[in-house]
Parts: sequence; structure tokens; C-alpha cells
Amino acid sequence: MKVGVLGAGQLARMIALAGIPLGVEFIFLDPSKDACASGLGQHLLGDYNDPRLLAALAESADVVTYEFENVPADVAAFLAAHTQVHPAPKALAVAQDRLVEKNFFNDLGIATPAYQAVDSLAELEQAMAVIGWPAIIKSRTMGYDGKGQSLLKSPADLPQAWALLAGAPAIVEAFVPFDREVSIIAARSVSGAVVYYPLSENQHRGGILRVSESRAGDGMQPAAEAAILRLMEALDYVGVLALELFEVNGALIANEFAPRVHNSGHWTIEGAETSQFENHVRAVLDLPLGATTAVGKAAMVNFIGGLPDTAALLAIPHAHCHLYGKEPRKGRKVAHATLRTETSAELHTALAQLVALADAVDDS
Repeated sequence: MKVGVLGAGQLARMIALAGIPLGVEFIFLDPSKDACASGLGQHLLGDYNDPRLLAALAESADVVTYEFENVPADVAAFLAAHTQVHPAPKALAVAQDRLVEKNFFNDLGIATPAYQAVDSLAELEQAMAVIGWPAIIKSRTMGYDGKGQSLLKSPADLPQAWALLAGAPAIVEAFVPFDREVSIIAARSVSGAVVYYPLSENQHRGGILRVSESRAGDGMQPAAEAAILRLMEALDYVGVLALELFEVNGALIANEFAPRVHNSGHWTIEGAETSQFENHVRAVLDLPLGATTAVGKAAMVNFIGGLPDTAALLAIPHAHCHLYGKEPRKGRKVAHATLRTETSAELHTALAQLVALADAVDDS
């Protein structure tokens, strides 16, 4: 069996590391000659819309998947006409446009913040009368890790925020005074089997995920499962999907979904019976899905911009090191570490040490 992957970054790398023990081979299409997953399979070096490379990928792979949601829609459509593509292009089309995504949530009865599309500074000024203050303006497409968005606190913020978008279509959303940020990750196979991971509680700074902690047995788990199941069924989804949510006064409000393996699920590598990466491979190949049961207490910490000293990281009790083989660069995710412990006290003691190590090398 051979899986094609659009993209060869760290998520593709972790998918391959999970799939190789299952006897799966990988072929990656990525424009970067030093893409960090390229040593784990065949690397088709070139643009995502190169017809020759796309034809080679479609011919070689039993199924094609992707590690990021900004794959050009026409690329996914071309591949789907020649081989299996999971998740299907429809999931990409919805996830790539924040307005389409929010409308899709609402059509499914999944709560969202108040929002409105804006295409000019004048429309933004008019929208604020409806949305209220504070609010967040976001580009409708190509945004991730806090890019393409600004916090709006007063009318004085509007001209600069609009200028930063450089005329791109946008959406303005009411700011959510959340109690916490959580996400749920699920996998659905070609045959329609579904498994859910325990809820993750997440901490962001500067729009970038810093810490995720597994919350097995969380009281919001049933509501999160119900929402992500509606989403997966409506999209006829195959693969791993992540749904990011705000908890507000005991209720969940959807932020966005990612049609791929997700940063907030990295703790599953050591902290779950079957990692999100292995279950993604199983799902797209229609193999039986693995158990998602948490193994002890688990958490994950990202390293942004700077690499930790490996010896210092491994000196932290219960820590597991995952370096991506990427050169340090401002704002770049270059590594993460997971923790798995028997008790919450052990987890939080080690987590404080790990966060301090991440902060010491942070360059975000």
C-alpha cells in the first residue's frame, strides 16, 4: 500500500512515522527541497499544481491525503478524478474559506460567534454596529497560527486592520470571552467507523498553540463528540479531523475545523492507545481504527522558533522529544515534546519545567 501526501512538513513526517510500521509506503509532493518528511519516502519536488507531478502522484499512490488545508482546490479536484483522495475536496473547500465554514457550522446547528462578511473598510465600519466591540477581523482564506487577523478594540483600530488585509475578502467575528479553549479530534474510516479522542484543553499565545493537555473524562466530551460527528457525516469525511471550540458558561462555540491531523493531538503519540497519525493512515486505507483510550495523563508543548537542548529536555521526567529536522526560524514550529504520567501532579510538575524550557528558546 502506498499513500501519497500533499506536503512534506512535520505533520506528513509524523503520518509517515506512524504508517511505516504498518507496511505502508509514502510518496510526498512538496516544493521544498529540504522538506522534513522527504527522507521517509519518495519526494516529488515541485509545485503543487505541476500537472506532471500530479499525474505521477495519482499513478503511484493508492490514496492521496494532505497535511495542510491550503492545498489548491483545483489540485485536489484533479487528483480526485484520477485516484482516491481523503479527506474529499469538499472538506477542503469548506475549511479554506472562513465565511463558508461559519455558514456550514450554522447550517448544521453548531453554534458560532456572531460574524459578518466584509469586503471594504466601509462595510467593516457598518458591520461593527452589528457585531459590537471587541471583535476580530480575519482574512477569509490562507490564515493559520494567528496570521491574517487583528483584534479590534475601538473604531481607531479599523483603518490599520483593514490595511493589513491588503484588500483581501474578510470576515469579522464577535470576540468570545471564553472560559477555556478546547478541541476534539476524531477519525472516520472509508467504511464509516468513527472513533473519538479525549478532549484537549489548549493554550495559545500570539495566535500559536503553545500547550495542549488531554482531558479524559471531561464533562464537555459528549457535546463535542456530537458536534464533530455532525460535521464528519455532512462532509462524508474520511481521515482525522479536528474541531476547535470555545467553552463559554458550560456551552461550546465552534471556532474552526482542520481537515487533517492537528497540533492539539500531538499528545496522542505517547498518550493514547493509537495516535492520531496512525488512525489517519488506518482511516484513509479503510483499515480497522485503533482504540483512542488515553494512557495515563498526557500533554504537549510546542517549541516555536528555537530548538531546545535535547539533553535538557530529556532530563525532564516523563518527557518525549520530537524534533522535526527544521532549521530554527522566527515563528516556525520546529519541535514539540509530550509528557505522559500516571498522576496529574506528576504531569503538572513536569509540564511547568517543559514550558519554562520552551519559553527560554521561544522566538515567535
